[in-house]
Amino acid sequence: MLDYKLLEALAVVVDQGGFERGAHHLGLTQSAVSQRIKLLEARLGQPVLVRTPKLSPTPLGRRLLNHVQQVRLLEHDLLDKIPALGEREQRLRLAINADSLATWWSPTTGDFCRRQGVLLDLIVEDQDVALKRMRDGEVAGCICATPRPVQGARAHALGSMRYRAIASPGYVSRHFSEGLTHDALRKAPAIVFGPDDRLQHRYLEMRAYKESFPHHLCPSSEGFVHLALAGMGYGLIPERQVERELREGRLVDLDADSYIDVPLYWHHWRHGGDTLDALTAHLLDMSSAWLMPPSPESQPLL
Repeated sequence: MLDYKLLEALAVVVDQGGFERGAHHLGLTQSAVSQRIKLLEARLGQPVLVRTPKLSPTPLGRRLLNHVQQVRLLEHDLLDKIPALGEREQRLRLAINADSLATWWSPTTGDFCRRQGVLLDLIVEDQDVALKRMRDGEVAGCICATPRPVQGARAHALGSMRYRAIASPGYVSRHFSEGLTHDALRKAPAIVFGPDDRLQHRYLEMRAYKESFPHHLCPSSEGFVHLALAGMGYGLIPERQVERELREGRLVDLDADSYIDVPLYWHHWRHGGDTLDALTAHLLDMSSAWLMPPSPESQPLL
C-alpha cells in the first residue's frame, strides 16, 4: 500500500519547486522532507525525483503525481459528503495559455469559482505545450491546442480563438507603406510570445514567406498588446483582446482577409471528482460566448 504522507511530500516538493519551499509549506524541516522522499524511493526501489541540474520528477514520479492529483480531488468530494471528516480547502491546479487568461477565462469561470468555493492555482503555458504539465502530473486540467488526451484523461473541444496580424498605424506607415511584401517582412520587427510560439511562423507561411525575421520575445499577452501600441512591432493577437483598440484606431488589422483560428481543448482527469466534472460542464456551456464554434469533427475524446 502507498504511504500518502510520503506521496504528499513528493507532490509538495514538485509543486513548490524545491525541498526548502516544500518543507516550509508542510511545516516540517527540510531534512524531514528529504527523508520522506528517500523512504519513498527505498520502498519503490527506484528514484522518484531527479535532483540535478533541475529538480523534476522521474517517469515513476510523474505517475505518482498523477495519482496524487486525482486522490486530492476525490478526497474533497468525500469531505463535502461527510463534513465530520473535517474541512479542506478546494484548490484546482490548472495549466492555461496566456491569451485565454487575458480574454475569456476570468469572465467564464468567475461565477463558477464563487459558487463552488474553488481556489485556482494557474500555471501559464503556451497552448501548444500545456498538455506536458498534465503528462507530468503537475495539473488536474489544462487548456491546449492538442485534441488527443493523455492516458487517463478526457478532452473536449471548446472552440477557437481567432488571431489577426495587428500593428499600430504609425508602425504600418514606417514598415508596410508598400504592403506586406517579402522585403518588408524580412526587415519589419515582429512580436512573438516565446520560443515555443509558432503562430507568427504559420502566418508568414500563409504569405509564402519562409525566411528568418527580426522579432521581440514578449511572454505576456498584455505586454504583447502594449508593444504593438508602442509601435515596436506587429504580431498575431486575438481579435477579442483588441476590439476596443481596433475600434478606436489605435491599432489596425494588417491583413483583413487573413486570420488564424487556433482550436482550444479542455483536458481533465477522467476520475477527477465532482468539482472537476462540474467545471468541465461549466466550460462547455459558457465558452461559446467567447470562442468561435468548434469544428464539426472536434468531438470529445475519451
